[in-house]
Amino acid sequence: MWDNADMLNGCANALYALAAAALVFTGGYALLHSSLLPLRTLTLQGELRHVTREQAERAAHAGVTGTFISVDLDAVRGAFESLPWVRKVEVRRVWPDRLQVSIEEHVALARWGTDAHSGRLVNTYGEVFEGELPEAASLPQFAGPSGSAEELTRRYAAFRQALAPLRLEPKQVLLSARYSWQLRLSNGLTLELGRDQLKEPVLQRLTRFVAYYAQTLGRLNRKFEYADLRYPGGFALRVPEIMHSGKEPRNVGNNRRSGEKA
Repeated sequence: MWDNADMLNGCANALYALAAAALVFTGGYALLHSSLLPLRTLTLQGELRHVTREQAERAAHAGVTGTFISVDLDAVRGAFESLPWVRKVEVRRVWPDRLQVSIEEHVALARWGTDAHSGRLVNTYGEVFEGELPEAASLPQFAGPSGSAEELTRRYAAFRQALAPLRLEPKQVLLSARYSWQLRLSNGLTLELGRDQLKEPVLQRLTRFVAYYAQTLGRLNRKFEYADLRYPGGFALRVPEIMHSGKEPRNVGNNRRSGEKA
């Protein structure tokens, strides 16, 4: 072996490599824990309306440990994401001694579910979250099967745009377990839209109702509480005084045949 120059060179190179690796490991470990690179500052970025200073300080104390190099960014991110109203957190190091935490809060769009006091809200991305909001009662209400919040958010925007010519707002958007849609408007009128069909989507029924509103309901000086839009060419109305008298609901439509509900 000692007479084999190639083998001796190979052993020497291996020893050099091990020594270099040990040196790098030792140096890296020392750098990670060195007091020469302390973490001195944590800055928050974002438009914070619900996250308080006290909550942010607690999250910082819980998640930030170590030096500028050794601090666990995932732990910091998790500590801030656990705070109420926090949707998304980004954390990055800023040389030489600063940690920057960018926070995106939820923006409440609607209440979620049939329980008005559940504290569950829907944000503008269609995500359900827990949050206390004093003015929550003024928000529209969404309710539907589990996992449907994103679809309700998308449909709410479309319904709201369709109703804009009437200056009415959808205050309640409900999706049943059979995927049938119902709206309650800002004037108290409930619209039964039914299920989406290939020949006549729900939005098309609502658009037709809006188009005929001025010629029908808009011309009548009385309050309506319910309109069923699931009929081709028109819709059926429920008028409080008529219902209390025991008469049939009024039918309103376009090109309606005798005896056909609108």
